[in-house]
Amino acid sequence: MEKYIQVLTTTNKKKEAEKIAETILKKKLAGCIQIIGPIKSHFWWKGKIEKEKEWLLFIKTKRKLYKEIEKIIKEIHSYEVPEIIAFSIIAGNKDYLEWLKKCV
Repeated sequence: MEKYIQVLTTTNKKKEAEKIAETILKKKLAGCIQIIGPIKSHFWWKGKIEKEKEWLLFIKTKRKLYKEIEKIIKEIHSYEVPEIIAFSIIAGNKDYLEWLKKCV
């Protein structure tokens, strides 16, 4: 069985989120990317608590494609330190995972 992951990142610009998603999909590095937002993020940055309206991207892909996805996000992203986190998909609908396998 393939090793699948879900990568997430956030950005404070909807157009930037859409550009990240489009670039990754056009390169066939993900089968599906969902953009949710705006959401309200609270976080520490440079010694103080910040609040920001952001868009959250959920990127479904194979583990072996993570480095390429991270590189694309960093190239497009406007944040000095973008959040890029990957989670292992430990179980899922067999048909969905087969579809994902064919996409990427």
